[in-house]
Amino acid sequence: MELIGILIIIAGFTMKLDTIAVVVTAGIATGLVADMSILDILGTLGEGFMANRATCLFMLTVPIIGLCERYGLKAKAVMLIKKAKGLSTGILLSGYAFIRETTIGMGVTLGGHPQFVRPLVSPMAEGAAIAKYGELDEEDLDKVKAYSAASDNIGNFFGQNVFMANSGILLIASTLEGLGMNVDTLQLSKVAIPVAVIALVLWVGRAILLDIKLKKKYTSRNNVGGAA
Repeated sequence: MELIGILIIIAGFTMKLDTIAVVVTAGIATGLVADMSILDILGTLGEGFMANRATCLFMLTVPIIGLCERYGLKAKAVMLIKKAKGLSTGILLSGYAFIRETTIGMGVTLGGHPQFVRPLVSPMAEGAAIAKYGELDEEDLDKVKAYSAASDNIGNFFGQNVFMANSGILLIASTLEGLGMNVDTLQLSKVAIPVAVIALVLWVGRAILLDIKLKKKYTSRNNVGGAA
């Protein structure tokens, strides 16, 4: 009977019921089975919400970004990047990956895909390519979007363990301690630094190759079009 809460969650999610209602119902049912009073159950639910209320802030991201895009955030980003002569898609994405890796390495989280890639980085990367070569094929536009997302993933993934108080570093340290190996988080961070540098260098190389491919493809196409 103690597992009734899990059964309620499984059944509720299977029937695609309201997520919050299902979780609260599961919590109340579990509390009743554990002989807790209604006041104790409500108190426990309230304490859990207050302790983790910061995790709900992500729900504000989507409507805020949507409003920004509705009132021209993407258009302004594209206009700005088109004024930066000589700035290519590869250079832009290399710079963003460097910034992302550096900031997360210092324990500062910029946000990620919803906050930066979708409304800013991806449109600016597309704008840089369009400013140089004109309209891109749908396949190349998708490739630029994929590279924009990858620049954030690589910067975040390989840079986060440079910060010794990062949750990943703490998890590694606690796991090793559970296996009887005492490890200093600072030592783990030092090991992560060369990995982060190598990952960034390899990514810059990939981004430069993207520039070369786009330039080769659209320069030859434009030359053929002009000759015709």
